[in-house]
Amino acid sequence: MAIPRPSPAIRRLSVAAAGVLLVGCSGSVSVGNSEPELSSDKLATTVAEKLAATTNQPKPDVTCPEDLVGKVGTTTRCTLTAGDGSTLGVTVTVTSVEDEKINFDIEADETASPAAS
Repeated sequence: MAIPRPSPAIRRLSVAAAGVLLVGCSGSVSVGNSEPELSSDKLATTVAEKLAATTNQPKPDVTCPEDLVGKVGTTTRCTLTAGDGSTLGVTVTVTSVEDEKINFDIEADETASPAAS
């Protein structure tokens, strides 16, 4: 019986995720209000840029469903989608807030989900 092999895109995505997990990734963004909050669009852009820089890969397609509230310990889940439609979950956790600047860590899941059929 043949053992199915993951597609090259999923292997690359897994390698990229492993690189993020091994190297670690963090970011920070300054926001302009008294109760810091980062919009979901700006968060997705920042996460994509940080992942690309950490893995030396092109900027991935990342979406985040909600704004990130600048409160230590707050988390949100974003989704990285590869060109073949496979996805990888990404957890963003606020590590500190300095005035209007939200600092956060980014951690990608260990395994990707295959594209929907």
